[in-house]
Amino acid sequence: MEILQSPASQRLREFLQGRRQAWQHGTPEFEQFERELHEHVMNLERECLAEELARYDVTVERIEVAGMSSQPVLRATETYLSAAGPVRIERQLYRPAGRNAKSICPLELRAGILNGYWTPRAARHGAVVLAQISAGAAEALFQELGAMQPSRSTLDRLPRTVSAHWEAHRSEGEAALQTQETVPAEAVTLAISVDGVMVPLKPPAAARWERATKRAAPGKQASGSTGYREVGWGTRTLYDRRGERLATVQYARMPEAKKETLAAQLQAEAHAILRARPDLHRVYLADGAESNWDLRAAVDRAVGNNPLKSVQIVDFYHACEHLKGGCDAIWGESTIRGQAEFARLRTLLKEADDGAERIIRTLHYHRGRASGSRRKRIGAALTYFRHQRARMHYAASQRQHLPIGSGVVEAACKTLVTQRLKGSGMAWSIAGGQAILTLRSLLQSGRWAQAWPLLAADFRSPVGIPDHNLEVPLPLAA
Repeated sequence: MEILQSPASQRLREFLQGRRQAWQHGTPEFEQFERELHEHVMNLERECLAEELARYDVTVERIEVAGMSSQPVLRATETYLSAAGPVRIERQLYRPAGRNAKSICPLELRAGILNGYWTPRAARHGAVVLAQISAGAAEALFQELGAMQPSRSTLDRLPRTVSAHWEAHRSEGEAALQTQETVPAEAVTLAISVDGVMVPLKPPAAARWERATKRAAPGKQASGSTGYREVGWGTRTLYDRRGERLATVQYARMPEAKKETLAAQLQAEAHAILRARPDLHRVYLADGAESNWDLRAAVDRAVGNNPLKSVQIVDFYHACEHLKGGCDAIWGESTIRGQAEFARLRTLLKEADDGAERIIRTLHYHRGRASGSRRKRIGAALTYFRHQRARMHYAASQRQHLPIGSGVVEAACKTLVTQRLKGSGMAWSIAGGQAILTLRSLLQSGRWAQAWPLLAADFRSPVGIPDHNLEVPLPLAA
């Protein structure tokens, strides 16, 4: 059938002719025209998609998929969801030998249909929307847009399907993305930052995570409120000689012991960058948790570069949080004196070469004159600065135009994790949360356009005719 002579095409033509005639009787409403035109165009697009999808169908006596031979069992009609809405089409099903063998649909394998329902473009649109908003909000959004209108439950399943396929080949996929990128010539510093944020888990997921943590660290209790566990997140950022940020890649992983997957991802990022540019200085930014500093040793071992080019810096904003706690304990929280002293000491810490030492002396002096809970709070801040003083050379770092604060990471925490995973009433499974984090990481790292073809390809599979050992050719148009 010629598409320009199709029923949808004819209806569109009649609609436009009728619209021209409507102007002879006054000024018609534009919004109604806009809505009806969109509906007609979507109908035409669905007809085109149905005709094209039919070409991917296979009708032969035997096919071979992944080395397994199958025979035809049923010809049935199925509805697929396209970006223009539902497309209904008849296709052939095959089944390999075996009582409980699952049917195979060559059309779906060759066209790359996701979950037996989504066309690739529809799935891509759905994944991008679900990375930003909940399934319920996405359902309402698609209904308002007036093209495809998937249900909430269908939307809810999509990210997990996409993420499961990505996770199955994650290392290879991330390596492929890294090889597609180049290091800017003006880059002089590679900064790696890592931290965590507490998110709500569904009770079964929280219990499983706690058991896994206890197995990984005998004798230690899992930290965090009941149902809340730490999502690990980190960034890889390149800076120029003036300290201006050039490019950032973000990662986030649902709770796991020792942030092992996150560490491996950041190691791979550093290795890929330093393989191309071994001259880059390396900066590791984190808070005072020793587990975060373990990453530096792992990366240095992996890349095997000059350790003199590697430096650890306690995130300045985390250090200021501890300083604020000490100031509040000494002079009182939110008092004018306390605010003034915190501002003075904060500037001292940032700009004086011996800033950390002077903070330590100040805290030590006031702890000796305090008692009870005040003494304990001042002592906690003092211990933090004593343990981290070697990583607090902020004035010297700024003169070298090195980053001293993980503002990029803090922003990643807010936009990558908090905004999507900590909405009112939300609680997540490990798989469900990771599905969203994977999509958001790819999008916010500017890698989505390159990652989607890798993801979509995982849903396609060649369909062969064993007698010819060839991919089934596309059938000719009727």
